[in-house]
Amino acid sequence: MPAVASLASTTAAAITTYSFVSSAHPPCTNCACATSIALHPRILSAAKKLPLTTLHKLTAFRVKAMAEIPSTPGLDSNASLSGKKQALISLSDKKDLVLLGNGLRELGFTIISTGGTASSLESSGVPVTKVEELTHFPEMLDGRVKTLHPNVHGGILARRDQQNHMKALDDHGIGTFDVVVVNLYPFYEKVSSSSGISFEDAIENIDIGGPTMIRAAAKNHKDVLVVVDSNDYPALLEYLKGGQNDQEFRKWLAWKAFDHVASYDSAVSEWLWKQTSKDKFPPSLTVPLSLKSSLRYGENPHQKAAFYVDKSLEEVNGGGCATAIQHHGKEMSYNNYLDADAAWNCVCEFSKPTCVVVKHTNPCGVASRDDIIEAYRLAVKADPVSAFGGIVAFNVEVDEALAKDIREFRSPTDGETRMFYEIVVAPSYTKKGLEILRGKSKTLRILEATKNKRGKLSLRQVGGGWLAQEADDLTPEDIEFNVVSGKSPQENELSDAKFAWLCVKHVKSNAIVIAKNNCMLGMGSGQPNRLESLRIATKKAGDEIKGAALASDAFFPFAWNDAVEEACKSGVGVIAEPGGSIRDADAIDCCNKYGVSLVFTNVRHFRH
Repeated sequence: MPAVASLASTTAAAITTYSFVSSAHPPCTNCACATSIALHPRILSAAKKLPLTTLHKLTAFRVKAMAEIPSTPGLDSNASLSGKKQALISLSDKKDLVLLGNGLRELGFTIISTGGTASSLESSGVPVTKVEELTHFPEMLDGRVKTLHPNVHGGILARRDQQNHMKALDDHGIGTFDVVVVNLYPFYEKVSSSSGISFEDAIENIDIGGPTMIRAAAKNHKDVLVVVDSNDYPALLEYLKGGQNDQEFRKWLAWKAFDHVASYDSAVSEWLWKQTSKDKFPPSLTVPLSLKSSLRYGENPHQKAAFYVDKSLEEVNGGGCATAIQHHGKEMSYNNYLDADAAWNCVCEFSKPTCVVVKHTNPCGVASRDDIIEAYRLAVKADPVSAFGGIVAFNVEVDEALAKDIREFRSPTDGETRMFYEIVVAPSYTKKGLEILRGKSKTLRILEATKNKRGKLSLRQVGGGWLAQEADDLTPEDIEFNVVSGKSPQENELSDAKFAWLCVKHVKSNAIVIAKNNCMLGMGSGQPNRLESLRIATKKAGDEIKGAALASDAFFPFAWNDAVEEACKSGVGVIAEPGGSIRDADAIDCCNKYGVSLVFTNVRHFRH
């Protein structure tokens, strides 16, 4: 073995490490121990000191050396080989630990445990065997190595229906585990804490032994029950009491275990990428989703649906409707979530007290006023027909006076019909305000939400893939409104242009919004051409359009005998658009002809 001999002079310590098995743990290549042998503490600690190339070369040597080392008598282990039932428990979150420990003891289980878990059980009067009594090896490296040992993993991974596996365990004095209960270091909670955490402390909160035991037990779920959630303790104990052998239950626990580890690993990956790169788009992206609720149906009754919460670190304290509190009303539907999200995202854009009314994800009414009741009434007035059955959102607390107006306000179309809404969403409610709204309707959904934080990644599914982009977070304060016409807008006109521009970014393209005095008068959305959207918006605005501001989500491709000229003839006082068309000069000339101010924002707001 010349290659190994040449390595011996520089890696003698490492080779010695591999040779320890001749006296402490005879290797076995025909059972689960072949998988777990590399987990021995001496191998783990030595591996940290070796160059990667050395480790690759030593692998071949280790396998051959294992075959050449003569067998020796097995360890004197406390693990029972006589059919005695054993459970391995290692918990970071010790919720209901005593309930579990007592339940297992009553069922005749010997409990093997680690560090703090063992201490908690002992202090509660639950007999426990510490894992070092099983491994004959102390906890080391500041707790990094506790359970990474063949005496542990051999007992987890051994297949009971394989005679050679069981013989190997018997030869080496290793007992089997029937139950493995593990949860992991609170990495997610630590790195997402508002108090912050150092890089070194975060690294120390990455669990190694826990995921290894979970994965081993889940892989061997036919023989080992693995539990990672304290909510499953009662079901586990009930299963064991009945002496059942339901493989579906075992498979479900195994799935939950792998899912738990996968989510944990995704948090570590997400966090570590942010520590090493400023690129928002990593080469690989995992989004951990947690089921919040099953929905009655999807966009249509024939489509099944469910709602998931994004558990990415980026979404911690990120706000939005996914984490909203529902105080009242029917369960949320698929379309309810879409509409509520659209209304909430829009209303949160405004700094002044504002009301937004949404129908089919489009804002059909928006108004900002110091008096929020006035803002509410103006928002409904913008399009009362569309507002009926819509979603109403506020960026201020709903108090008693506002709640009464929401409950009693009549439609501006006839002055008699009481307005009906699917959802009311706001940042908070007074006790009396909430009580009044609950009295409006049994079905009215009342949501309390927090504002979406800026800078999030936006994901959207297409067939076979996902599109990722930065959120459209720009506000009027982030850009310049450049006057390109001969006439400059008055201060109030420019204010209205900014208001309309902020509204139009939330309207489906092609989008036009007409506004005056910080109030939407009309909007046109979702039309294949900009001219039709303009005509819809001007029709809704009616006579109030005189001197109003018009905002377009994108540039006007044509001006004469098209959208720009029609807008000018309608009486608008100022037009805000991105600019960038090869016919921008035509738009400028047209506005100059009619005495209309034109401002370019250089920012497009397409919304598909």
